[in-house]
Amino acid sequence: MSLRPALLALISAGPLTGYDAAKRFGASVGHLWNAPDSQIYPALRRMQKEGLLEAREVPWGRKHATKTEYSITPAGRLALAEWQSTPLSYTAERDQAHLLAAYFEWAPAGEARRRLLEHIENYEAVREIAEHQMRDIRERTSPTLQQRLAVSPPEEWDRIVAFKLFAYEGKVDRATAEIAWARRGLALLDEQEGGGEGSPRPSPDPDPRGAMGQ
Repeated sequence: MSLRPALLALISAGPLTGYDAAKRFGASVGHLWNAPDSQIYPALRRMQKEGLLEAREVPWGRKHATKTEYSITPAGRLALAEWQSTPLSYTAERDQAHLLAAYFEWAPAGEARRRLLEHIENYEAVREIAEHQMRDIRERTSPTLQQRLAVSPPEEWDRIVAFKLFAYEGKVDRATAEIAWARRGLALLDEQEGGGEGSPRPSPDPDPRGAMGQ
């Protein structure tokens, strides 16, 4: 499970309250590992109990209210290093879109085309988000990245940025491949249906590498 090390990595850049950790998570690492707030808060409390995080109460709002701020401990930093040294565990794939496509012969008229267009729309959105993240990383305007760089030696900055870009390049490449696959499916439907007169057509796919550089 990668939620715990993802949170540890996030907090290793500096102390965060549970609210700020959830907010930063959703705006950065959450694009690589999705997790709802209902999982994030309990994970923070468990890691505190295990000694990976330490917590302190900080002022919040009025009337002497406080909220919990978490910072990483030496044990938490060790856990991060051990995570990086642990081989990945791959599970058998469950791919609903490709499974559905394998049985398109059962699809009512027009439904297979609608599913492929939905697939394209989804991955175009995924790619757009990843490209936006890459622009923020490249320009170093991402708040999460800025916090990371602020606690890192300047000679490490280019290396940190390069690894972040590398991760999101994978997201872009994967989304682009899924879009291309779905477009081939639309072409196959046209072939099988004898041209599909009047069927909606997606716009040509621009060069994703050119889009990222804009």
